[in-house]
Amino acid sequence: MAKVFRNRTEAGRELAGLLSSFRGQDVVVLGLPRGGVPVAFEIAEALDAPLDVIVVRKVGVPGQPELAMGAIGEDGVRVVNDEIVRVVGATEADFARTEQRERDELQRRAARFRGDTPRTDLTGRVAVIVDDGIATGSTARAACQVARAHGADRVVLAVPVAAPDSVRSLAGDADEIVCVEQPTWLRSVGQWYDDFTQVDDRTVVDLLDRAHRRHQPAESAAGTARPGFDAEVDVKIGPLSLPGHLTVPPGAVGAVVFAHGSGSSRHSPRNQFVADQLHGAGLATLIFDLLTDAEARDRRNVFDIGLLATRLQRAADWVRGQPAVAGLPIGLFGASTGAAAALVAASDPSLPVAAVVSRGGRPDLAGDRLGDVTAPTLLIVGGDDRAVLGLNRDARRHLRCENRLTVVPGATHLFEEPGTLESVAALAADWFVEHCRTAEGGRR
Repeated sequence: MAKVFRNRTEAGRELAGLLSSFRGQDVVVLGLPRGGVPVAFEIAEALDAPLDVIVVRKVGVPGQPELAMGAIGEDGVRVVNDEIVRVVGATEADFARTEQRERDELQRRAARFRGDTPRTDLTGRVAVIVDDGIATGSTARAACQVARAHGADRVVLAVPVAAPDSVRSLAGDADEIVCVEQPTWLRSVGQWYDDFTQVDDRTVVDLLDRAHRRHQPAESAAGTARPGFDAEVDVKIGPLSLPGHLTVPPGAVGAVVFAHGSGSSRHSPRNQFVADQLHGAGLATLIFDLLTDAEARDRRNVFDIGLLATRLQRAADWVRGQPAVAGLPIGLFGASTGAAAALVAASDPSLPVAAVVSRGGRPDLAGDRLGDVTAPTLLIVGGDDRAVLGLNRDARRHLRCENRLTVVPGATHLFEEPGTLESVAALAADWFVEHCRTAEGGRR
């Protein structure tokens, strides 16, 4: 029985395992937009390779658009299938008319996804072309042909799932085809995913930008690359010195301060996992203890949301004063009771907060301060964490800021189920990056 993937992220990670031999080679990972890009993102990260889209358009026979007489790519690349042209009796004028229409659309799509970033040069490199699956293979064939025309030395086609007949038919277009599953019967690619939600343009742009920043650190407002930093720190809050860990990836676009839940600390493996993923998205993080050891032994302090919020505010102020972070927009990430502290902290107008993310949070503990929160707020709750889900739904009725509730299917309160914490991290990274950029743009 062929495997059904939970989502494109999981599929990309499984596929990346089959491509590990390419790590260290001169590889460019090319996602077919839109569904292939989330899969390609995971592969590019695993291979430490640049990520780009490969924007192609088939040039269909007049009156039979699904029958391709050629394909086109960026920078004027043109591939003609002379056999099809001969069989259907198409003229050069027929081809040129269809090509011009498709080229206009190709240029619109390339500009939408890539903006001003130039296409990644493929000359002499290994092009790993990625899609979320192959049914007929016509688009994948066009992509292989275009990549080769762009100068790729070797073309590898990589997909999580494909029809065996399509794999065989593409053998002449790619030097190598890597596929996780080849079910004997494939009616549609979507049937092999639990979650096959349509990928929107903004997601493609965000993933490309995150990957681009990883390889070419963004410049600070002063025009020089912001250096990285990674060290244990002492967060000074009045007479207290609370231990923490500050990580600033090169070219960071924002800084996120974490507020752990009751019974947890800066050593929370879940918060550390999320923080690691945020670093890859170009976000600095501070994970610290909200309480001293002595304070934590008194359970009243653990649930004192006002005290925790004050500590979080002071920690955010401390972060803003660190040279490696100075000037960056600040986000707050709270888990469980820490989410209530984050929301109360964000309700104080003296603390500029670009965004808040709550993981399995208790926003109800923020009480009437919810209505004072102005920072865009993302509430992430497990689908099987029913009691907390109800509390978050109720909290949304009191929030007046931009807000969203996202439910992770199959997840319980601690997001211990396979792949669920990865979903939290990806959602948080996208939310923080989007709103940190908005905040940064507003200051310029």
